[in-house]
Amino acid sequence: MATRNPRPTEHDSDDDSYEVLDLTEYARRHHWWNRVFGHSSGPIVEKYSVATQIVMGGVTGWCAGFLFQKVGKLAATAVGGGFLLLQIASHSGYVQVDWKRVEKDVNKAKRQIKRRANKAAPEINTIIEESTEFIKQNIVVSSGFVGGFLLGLAS
Repeated sequence: MATRNPRPTEHDSDDDSYEVLDLTEYARRHHWWNRVFGHSSGPIVEKYSVATQIVMGGVTGWCAGFLFQKVGKLAATAVGGGFLLLQIASHSGYVQVDWKRVEKDVNKAKRQIKRRANKAAPEINTIIEESTEFIKQNIVVSSGFVGGFLLGLAS
């Protein structure tokens, strides 16, 4: 038997159900919070030894590479299989493909992509600059990640 919740009244408010947490006060009371997340803390990974940083980067890189490999194979199989089925259906007479129209639509899509890519260039440059700065600050972890990623792709 299902019970029905009473409808909220007008004086009930969503603000009553949430508590505001002041992080500055919390950091003053808990010194470990300030050490980990304070201004002088730096990247958390730098607090570990070089070997630990390489292992952390390698393990995460291997996982990412392995997943990238599996997803890539699945996507290639799906696209290739779909194209193969389309060709078989076309040669069997089930489907008539207007290749001139396909070519026209592909060229139109290329032009739209070029226009959008030119508009998005400043955002992409910002992302590249931020990524480069992150890699420079965390070179040990980054090199471990790249090595692990390549191993993940190979396995």
